[in-house]
Amino acid sequence: MVTWASLAWTSAAILLVLLIAYAQLPIGEGSYPSFALAVVVVLGVLGAIGWWFLHSELAAREVDSRALPDRPEFYDYGLLNLPRHGAELGGKNITDIAYTVFDTETTGLRPSDGDEIISIGAIGVRDGNVASDLLFDVLIDPGRPIPKASIRIHGISDDMVTGQPAIGPRIKEFHAFAGDTVLVAHSAPFDMTFLKLKEAETGVSFDHLVLDTLLISVFLDRDAKDQSFEAIARRHGVQIEGRHSAIGDAVATAEIFAAMLKRLPARGVTTLDQLIRACEEMTAVRKLQEQYGA
Repeated sequence: MVTWASLAWTSAAILLVLLIAYAQLPIGEGSYPSFALAVVVVLGVLGAIGWWFLHSELAAREVDSRALPDRPEFYDYGLLNLPRHGAELGGKNITDIAYTVFDTETTGLRPSDGDEIISIGAIGVRDGNVASDLLFDVLIDPGRPIPKASIRIHGISDDMVTGQPAIGPRIKEFHAFAGDTVLVAHSAPFDMTFLKLKEAETGVSFDHLVLDTLLISVFLDRDAKDQSFEAIARRHGVQIEGRHSAIGDAVATAEIFAAMLKRLPARGVTTLDQLIRACEEMTAVRKLQEQYGA
């Protein structure tokens, strides 16, 4: 963070270097020490101002994940568990199903008010384990400036997305990557809202079955008061690397989900149908927890 003290110290350092250089100037006939000193002072001030602007821009990109809140929970769970392949997958064992765990980063939290996806990260889960060879990680040009408040969270700036493909081709790439798998995300309705709002524009339909690791966590650890992403990761022995990046959060979510798959049979959940029903029950539980501050 930029402070007056850091600015003063940096300015003093710049001036000291320039004054040392000034002291080496010859003072003889035809020299203008007063003019030279003025030049030194002006250059020092300009250098300090330039440093301040640079430091401010870098500070805007810094992320302290411990100080940042989780995304708000979205409860439009009608977006989840749509009919695609439901009949043929429902009775399958949860470890026999192919999953695509994904996350998005966006310009903001209001997809209906014009916020856009700027990054999609995804990784596969096969046979109950994270498939590190199945990775998807792209940036997207949103066609609008990224607010500085959002840059502070995910670290993605305008210059990083300039020249990247727009949302249309990127969504098609992600759709092809996911194929017929079951989608998994943390607070999934948030990400699904952004995808669903782009269906008319892109001609790509996301009618996949979708699972939410937040709801699974509530099912497995209903008495846990802290259901933040970080707390869920700690309970499952997962270390988050690259927090608030799409691929970093997707990989962490996949590792959490794989650990959850190993715990679910002890709670009587072995098939996809049973897992979906458990998540549906937890939707009501989570609403009550929010309503009464639990």
